[in-house]
Amino acid sequence: MKNKIVNLVRSDILNLSPYQSAREEYTYNKACFLDANESPYGLYNRYPDPFQNKLKIKISKIKNIGIESIFIGNGSDEPIDMVYRIFCNPRQDKVLIFNPTYGMYSVYAAINGVDIIYQKLNEDFQIDNKSIDILCQDKEIKLIFICNPNNPTGTIIAPTSIEKILNTFNSIVVIDEAYIDFCPEYSWLPKLKRYPNLIIIQTLSKAWGMAGLRIGLAFMSPDILYFFNKIKSPYNISEVNQREATEILKDQCEFQTNIKLIKQETIRVVSETEKLSIVTKVYPTQTNFILVEFKNAQRIYDSLISKQIVVRNRSSQIPNTLRITVGNKKENNTLIQTLKQLDNE
Repeated sequence: MKNKIVNLVRSDILNLSPYQSAREEYTYNKACFLDANESPYGLYNRYPDPFQNKLKIKISKIKNIGIESIFIGNGSDEPIDMVYRIFCNPRQDKVLIFNPTYGMYSVYAAINGVDIIYQKLNEDFQIDNKSIDILCQDKEIKLIFICNPNNPTGTIIAPTSIEKILNTFNSIVVIDEAYIDFCPEYSWLPKLKRYPNLIIIQTLSKAWGMAGLRIGLAFMSPDILYFFNKIKSPYNISEVNQREATEILKDQCEFQTNIKLIKQETIRVVSETEKLSIVTKVYPTQTNFILVEFKNAQRIYDSLISKQIVVRNRSSQIPNTLRITVGNKKENNTLIQTLKQLDNE
């Protein structure tokens, strides 16, 4: 498979001579470091581990996957951008995106000069299987992004559709599992070795509560990881963030407790929202957010903003919908009470 991956990589990336720091050649913690023009003084005067090995070891144990398949990025957006830069020739290659979905796939396509083919999900927010065979044979398509669970719909993409794409498409498939910790049984990570062209993106920002640390995870074959490490910034994750993330990951009990609380609150928020006459539909969700269709979403959105409640208006993607994150009990009570007031106006 290595040769096949190499054939998918942009020629200028293949020929790139990567920047290498002396620290990559030195594996001990203590030394007389005179290589990187750092100040000899200060609490954080040394550059961080460029490959985040301590953090990767911790993630490896939690995810049950070898460190040789783990990339850690500055948020999930960094690996999304890197996929384009490694595999897509600007103004030549294309990406397939299933709409509605996470908007940054399109933003990074535009930044990298990659044309987008949009395929609309059906009314159940599923991939149209009839079109997959034709699209997967388009040789100009170098990437396919699948958000699973999908944002902003909160739905799981049918495993049969994803499997069909993985078995048919001859280039890179990216499955974005940003919300997978709320439904781990749907993760494709256990099948990663079966599909060498598969990249799985996850994050510590959502269920783990580390949005402020900006830690994105990407899992891939070692053949693909070679090119990620080749083009990444030398020190893309700060020492502080590596330490904090490693420490937080130690507390599995708190993590599981928080997941349970969020799921309980999700059920309550859905139940209370469905009772409102201003609501047309509450879509099923496998995430920590709900997609709600209102009779007049803009009015509700403006009213919530006026009361300092910030939600996401997704009406440009799905008519009359707001995406509402499930907060803590106090935040959810505020939301529910406010919606009830609007329902009585």
